[in-house]
Formats: sequence, C-alpha cells, structure tokens
Amino acid sequence: MGRAATLARRTFLIGSAAIAGGVAFGVWAYKREGENPLLADLPDGASALTPYVLIDAEGVTLITPRAEVGQGATSIQAYLLAEELDVDPLSVRTAPGPASAAYWNGEVAAEGFPFAAWDDGFVARTSRAAGGVAGKLVGLNVTGGSTTVPDAYDKLRAAGASARETLKQAAADRLGLSRADLRTENGAVIPPEGDPIPYTALAADAAALDPVEAETRDPADWRWLGKPHRRIDIVAKATGTERYGIDLDLPDMLHATAVTNPAHGKGVTAMDASEAEAMRGVLAVHLITGGAAVVADNTWRAIRAANAIRFEWEPPATTHDTDAFWALHAAALTEDTRDSRFADDGDVEAATGDAFQADYGAPFLHHAPLEPANATIRYTPERTDIWTATQVPPFAVDAVARVLEQDADRVRLHNQTSGGSFGHRLELLWIQQAAEIARHHPGRPVKMTWSREEDMASGFLRPMAVARGRGTTGEGRVRSLDLAIAAQSVTESQMSRLGFPPIGPDTAIVAAAWDAPYALADRRVTGHRVPATVPVSSWRSVGASHNGFFVETLMDELIHQAGADPVAERLRLIHHAPSRAVLETVAEMAAWDGPRPGPGRGRGVAFTFAFGVPCAQIVDVVDGPDGLRITDLWVAAEVGRVLDPVNLEAQLSGGALFGLGHAMQAEIPFEDGLPVPRNFDLYESLRMWQVPRVHVRALGTTGAIRGAGEPGLPPAAPALGNAIFAATGQRIRRMPFAREIRFA
Repeated sequence: MGRAATLARRTFLIGSAAIAGGVAFGVWAYKREGENPLLADLPDGASALTPYVLIDAEGVTLITPRAEVGQGATSIQAYLLAEELDVDPLSVRTAPGPASAAYWNGEVAAEGFPFAAWDDGFVARTSRAAGGVAGKLVGLNVTGGSTTVPDAYDKLRAAGASARETLKQAAADRLGLSRADLRTENGAVIPPEGDPIPYTALAADAAALDPVEAETRDPADWRWLGKPHRRIDIVAKATGTERYGIDLDLPDMLHATAVTNPAHGKGVTAMDASEAEAMRGVLAVHLITGGAAVVADNTWRAIRAANAIRFEWEPPATTHDTDAFWALHAAALTEDTRDSRFADDGDVEAATGDAFQADYGAPFLHHAPLEPANATIRYTPERTDIWTATQVPPFAVDAVARVLEQDADRVRLHNQTSGGSFGHRLELLWIQQAAEIARHHPGRPVKMTWSREEDMASGFLRPMAVARGRGTTGEGRVRSLDLAIAAQSVTESQMSRLGFPPIGPDTAIVAAAWDAPYALADRRVTGHRVPATVPVSSWRSVGASHNGFFVETLMDELIHQAGADPVAERLRLIHHAPSRAVLETVAEMAAWDGPRPGPGRGRGVAFTFAFGVPCAQIVDVVDGPDGLRITDLWVAAEVGRVLDPVNLEAQLSGGALFGLGHAMQAEIPFEDGLPVPRNFDLYESLRMWQVPRVHVRALGTTGAIRGAGEPGLPPAAPALGNAIFAATGQRIRRMPFAREIRFA
C-alpha cells in the first residue's frame, strides 16, 4: 500500500470505551478521537455502547444515524455494518443514535461547492475534501442530498470491521490463540475447535483492548451487499405494523395541535377561543408564535377545537397572486439580480445574436408527505425529551433548547421513522411549536400533530422558478446555448431559519444546469436570485427538479430546429463517458432506433446530471379520445457500485414517477399572498391508473458510490414534455402540463 493510501486510511481512528462490562467501537476521522455520544444515557444493564455498534446482554444494536424517511436509509446503513461485523441485519436491532456531532455528514457539505461532480481536477477534489472536513468540524449531522450511502460507505464498513477484529482479539486472548486462527459468523467468534463464543460474552473483554484497525472486506467476499436482499423494514411496512412518530403513545400523554397565520412570519391581531375552550375534551388553549394551540385528551378533539377558534390575522407581506409571482420572477432575469455564472464558455452574446428564444416556468410545490408533521415533547427543568422525525437532529435539539431556554445538553432527541419527507423533515417549525406548548405542561409528554390543512398551509414550499433560454443551430447541429434561471434562494431561506447567514452564490438555483456535461463552444448559464417573498425549502432534488426541465426542453427545441435526432445529438454533445453510456443504454432499452411510433404516439428523451449521477429517461405517450396517457417509462442511471439493487430500482423508479406526477398536475397557486390548496384533493399528483410500465437499469460500471433518492426525478418532466411534443406537436413550456393538456 502506498503512503498516500496508508495516510488516507489512517485518518479513520477507531475509538472504544468500557462501560458496565461492555465494549464500544466507532469510526473517528481527521486524526482526533471524539467522544462516544452513546455513553451519556446508558440504561441500567447495558454492557456496551459505541458510535455505531452497541453490544449488551440482549445482543447487538447497529446505530444508523441517517434519518429514515422512506428511502431505505436505516436498512442500507445496517447492511454496511452487518457485512463487516458478521451479524444478520434482519435479526439485530437498529437505533438512530443521539443527535450527536459524532455522526457528521461530510458529503452533504461538499455538495455546495461550485464544482461539477464530473470534474476530477485537483481544485475540485481539494474543495470537496475541505467540505468533508468542514462537515465534521461543525458537526453536520444531517440527512439529505442523496448523501447517506456516499457518506456511510467507508465509515460504517470500517466501524464494523474494527468491531469484528477487536472481538476476535478478545477471544484470541481468552483462548491463547492467534487472531488469525479465528473467524466470525452470525454474531459469534468461531474457534478452530470448541463452541462459538457469542459477541455478548466477549464485550467486556474487548472493552479492555485497544481497538484493532482492520481492513474492510473485498466486495467479492460480500454476503449481502451488491446482491438482492430484503430491506429490514419491508415486512413492517407491508403489514402496516411500522411505527411512525404519529403512532407514538406514552403514559400520561396530552394531545395538541396548532393553527398559525398562513402568512409565514405574521401573527394574530385578535382571537376568540371561547367556543373551542368549551368543547369536550379540551384542556387548554395557548397562544404560540404566529397563532394558537389547543391541548386536549386526543388529537381529533384538539383539531376540531382548533377549527372553532376565530382569528383575525396580520396581513401577509405580499398580496401577490400566482400571475403576479410569475411576473416577479420574469422581471428578475436582469443583471441587477445576477447571483452566479458558473458556466461561461466562448462568446455567447456574439453566438446567440439571432437566436431561438423561449421562456419556461415551474410552479411552487409542496412536499405533501403522507404523515402530517408531528412532535412529542416532555419538558422538565432537568431534562427534555423529543420524539419526532427529523433530518437535522442537532438543529432540532438546539431549536427546542432555545424555545425552552434550556441548555442543549439537557435535551435528548429520539428520532422517529418518518412517513415520507421529500425535504419536509429538514424543517423545524412544528418541533418549535411543540416545545412552546410543552412548556405549559411540565412533566407530561405533549404530542403536537398538525392537521393536514395546517401541514399544507404552514409547510415551506419548493420555490417557483422561471428560465429564459436562447440558442442557435446550424448544419444540423446545436451550436450555442444561453440559459438564465430566476428563483428564490433555498439556501438563504433555510439557513436563515437555522440561524446562519447565507454565504456566496446559491448553487441550488442553477444545479443540473450549469454543470450539465454538454460540450458547446458557446455556452452560458446564469443564476438570478429573486427577492425573498415566500419562505422556501428544499424539495426532492432541489434546484435540479426544475432545471432539468429547463435545460432539456430548451435542448430538445434546439435539436428539433436543427433537424437532428434527439438522442444522437445529445450523444454528440456529451463529453462525459459515463453520461454517454447512460444515454446509450436508455436508447437501447427503449429501442429508440427501431420503428417510429404511429399516429398519436410519441417518445421523448431527457438526460440530467444531478447529485453526481447521470440519469437518462425515455417516455412513451399515446394521445387518445380520453386524453394523453403515458404507456412506458425507461430509466437508466450510473450510481457506481450498486449496494442494494432492489432498493435502487425502487428509488430510481419512484423518483421518476414522483417527477412525472408533479409535472403533470401539481402546483401551489396563490391568492392574495396566501397558498390556496389545503388538502390532497386540491393538490393532485400521479394516480394509480396513470402509472406507466417502468423499466430500470443501473449500469454499475464505475467505482463511484452515489445515492439514488433524487437523481431519478429531474429527467422525468422534460422527457414527458418532449414526448408530448412528439405525439401532438404541442410544446409545453410551463408546468404543470395539465394547464394545457388533458391526461387520461
């Protein structure tokens, strides 16, 4: 092994601690050992806690700190640990661990740098490494950006390998053998002769040892990873026995709900709660920031009472309706609002002097997860406990500590499984409200649950975005491209709510646009920051969710003008080999070069590069008397090494279908500055009968480790829009498409 590889490997230091006859193992990076966060709250009788592996009298618990929001994070983290530790991931316990900086995410910090994921140059690599260091230094324990697998891949395997080899060393010392004489299997050390020794019987001995630095296994020796395997939560979810935050039931629990001004940041000018206070089961009505909360003996009664409160609200900061918001964004496409220009090749002004030009738009969208936001808090001056589903555990702890004016060290978070998120659980508003309510009822757990209507009204939206595209063609080719994108800054909005000032340009505004791997001599992508009006938030695939539509619709229009083939011309322009392979693969899957579809049928293709993953999709549509129907969807992507092929297919197909449904029918319109939809009936997405046949292929030809929760979404909308054009001749430049076309 070379010196550089040795140093890189040894930046992971293994920490251990003995407690109550147990042993602790964990991975610590950047040449210093951190404190084991699990030691602070050991229950009586526990024999060992570690950052990632707990061994007690009951067996082994795998610590899986990245939040489970339906994407399979808990399962893949468990398999990464179990593969090296030699325990059956289906038979051991898992726990999310505390809200500790020990579980920092270095990958998510690196996402914000303005370097394309295909850029492997020295400056790009150095900057990404710096992002990883920053992630640890600030304790960035967050889940997002499809970073769970890239961040966990080395950390968790190293933690499992160290635990395995240290347990083997404990057994070797006990038996007077060499560690090399021993092997492990199914949670036990196996000697050459005699009975297996369970890990639980070795924990105390292992605690007295210096942790063994161990190599991780060759993928050729993997038992589970890389092969189809069962998610550890699939039986519970398939049988309806999975427990979510909303299912939590604690002794002596109170139930609450909140109603706040739908104009974010505004308050109450007058309130009449007399009818609510007189209703059956109501225990109290409290003023909270921006509104009021009702506490009752069950959630239904709390919500009914909250609906009976009469409010006079402070007016919103803006009275814009949807059309005014579109105009505001279009007006922001000027030099005065320029936020970034990461791509600026050649002389675009000269090249696009007499160019094709079109404007494109994407509406506000809601996350709309199935489980309404909820949090349960038990407050005492000595200690506060939080039960909620969150993707930002340390920030949730700090937010509650601020509300309760309590030291954060006295606040404990018990992260729950979430019934969906799509970015919703990156926010903290309902947790802060729960803390405000719990302060009135010390010693009793208070479960605060938003009604669906409150979730829709108070949730933070994906920003609206508009784009102006220009380009030229000649000799059957696309020659130049100029794209200007205007949107509010998600980073600025979210960071301000977390107490951080925005720093520099927002890469999210132009994500998957400036870094699209198209080689054009004259190419420019400009981001424009729209003045903040409506608070906005990260939505599945963030800026790529609309920029994929902008880039690939513009590209398709230019290719059509040039008279070129949509696949062949993209292949000519793409300079990134894995991206070319993805596009070639999806074309082969869909038999793109075969016979053309008949009358009323059309196929559209789109390619995007988001979160380091090239993904190409082809959509087939048929236009019939009942409207337009999607018949088939082909998806190809390159995520590098495939760890869970079954869940990977689910994530790619799920992301694509999520993108199709929202492109077809979803939007959050505004009237008088306020969002209109208050329930699912007015926020329609893909219906079961509209789901096409889905065909997915992951190439797995590179050594990269990438996530798949978000990259499947961005190509879906443009592929559908391009298919609609191919079938009907109608070019739709603003989502949702249902504004202009009827779907069957």
